[in-house]
Amino acid sequence: MAQASSNDKKIASETESEVEDSDFKPLTAQEAREWRSRHPALSVWRIVWGQAAVGAVVALLAWWLTGRLSVAWSAGYGALSVVVPAALFARGMARRRSTAGAAMVGLLGWELVKIALTVAMLAAAPRVVPGLSWLALLVGMVVTMKTYWIALLARPGVRRTD
Repeated sequence: MAQASSNDKKIASETESEVEDSDFKPLTAQEAREWRSRHPALSVWRIVWGQAAVGAVVALLAWWLTGRLSVAWSAGYGALSVVVPAALFARGMARRRSTAGAAMVGLLGWELVKIALTVAMLAAAPRVVPGLSWLALLVGMVVTMKTYWIALLARPGVRRTD
């Protein structure tokens, strides 16, 4: 019994020293406001619209390069199979959740819906797009998906501190 008490004291003192050694410092209200002004929120709808625009450009570029409308439709459908599920996901996640657990369940649930819709759209592609080009569809999907990274890297309004 005495040994258990000794171990508890040792663990407690180690935890206290870790807290004291930590570099963590909570922000004041003013510091938090300044941080938010330097890091504005990125609108998810701006990303979805950006993906739609990139998808349209990819489809037009595919048509221009190949001269075949079926390749353009394939690339456009590939882009749509990214944009439509992303828009549904954004719509579903826009709802406020009361707890962190509910937010996590919502995130996972809508992500599953997004994946299922993408798979369903890809499965329907041969019946929906006449003369389907799987390569063009894949290019449309990949380029449209990469729009997330472009949006994160080129966020307007983000300023670095000196």
